[in-house]
Amino acid sequence: MEHLVVVGASLAGIRAVESARRAGHTGRITLVGAERHLPYDRPPLSKAFLDDTGSEPADPRYRTEEHLREELGVELRLGSPATSLDTTAELIGIGDGSELSYDALVVATGGAARMLPGTGQLSGVHALRTWDDALAVRSALDAGARTVVIGAGFIGSEVASSARKRGLSATIVETLPVPLVRSVGEDMGTACADLHREHGTDLRCGETVDGLESSADGAVTGVRLGSGEVVPADLVVVGIGVSPCTDWLEGSGVELHERDRGVVADATLRAADGVYAAGDVVHFPNHVFDGEVMRLEHWTTAAEQGALAAKNALDPENATELGTVPYFWSDWYSSRIQFVGRPAADEIRVVSSELGDDRFLALYRRGDRLVGTITIDRPTQIMKYKRLISKRASWAEALEFAGVS
Repeated sequence: MEHLVVVGASLAGIRAVESARRAGHTGRITLVGAERHLPYDRPPLSKAFLDDTGSEPADPRYRTEEHLREELGVELRLGSPATSLDTTAELIGIGDGSELSYDALVVATGGAARMLPGTGQLSGVHALRTWDDALAVRSALDAGARTVVIGAGFIGSEVASSARKRGLSATIVETLPVPLVRSVGEDMGTACADLHREHGTDLRCGETVDGLESSADGAVTGVRLGSGEVVPADLVVVGIGVSPCTDWLEGSGVELHERDRGVVADATLRAADGVYAAGDVVHFPNHVFDGEVMRLEHWTTAAEQGALAAKNALDPENATELGTVPYFWSDWYSSRIQFVGRPAADEIRVVSSELGDDRFLALYRRGDRLVGTITIDRPTQIMKYKRLISKRASWAEALEFAGVS
């Protein structure tokens, strides 16, 4: 394998590069990225990056250009996205009109934020996916913007939290009657709703968005709800999910998932001969959960997958499978929400209420096994539950560990 190409200057992409060098690869490595920025850390963009600390936010880049070029020997092709892939000829089309050959390829192009139709020309309307998005949202908050978040997911909720920390008004509009109910269940969703309301966020559940209001110069001025009410807004953040960035793979021979067009891979993250995938873009069977096929948009999984995808791409004869317990966290106001495992369950048991503890703890059962745990403000406990899930602990073991029967 003389030439490894990594498409996607993401967390998964940078971990792939680092893993290849650690594995002893001495050949060429090229990193292709659609954004002009060097690879950077996304979680802080919706957390500390938006908080008003009185100082400039920390630089989120993982590595300097000097380190990438000189220490890791990486050829950088940034600001020009991949536009096509020919797996037979082993050629990648680049947005600047050039082509790039490869011996091994890691696809780490991640996802793009979904936006409301017809809002692309309005100023003050943003997703929060990229560094440029975060800069724009922070600038609006610095100016004292009245903030409306569409969608009560984790990233949007972090934006609302940052607005409230600054003493600004924040409204969240959510179509579901309980936020996050599909992801974490009704009890946990209710706990999240309570957290918003305790901190003065105006949470509107069971509401639809009919459209956005704007001024004559094209600046957003409000969000028009299905009820006819218009919520005033200077900043609208759309948090309605992401779609895998795979348009460039259409017709390439790489299988794309029928539902979301993510890359379909096996347990070693192999998507086609010489092509492996990592991060938000890939569906893979996870043997820790009996081969359940999943696509995870989590920081920790992207790091794991990037490292393994590169290692397997360079040595496919000795490829190993990825078995992982998903983990994510979210900071709201002064609280930390953490989740390990999978939310699909036969039973969700809120054990904190049984223990008389106001720090939320719920366990997720599938069959006779613990498959998930969610906590609020129990930062020292969550990794213990992750280990229980990893070793396939029974429900009885999980309840005993939690201190209930």
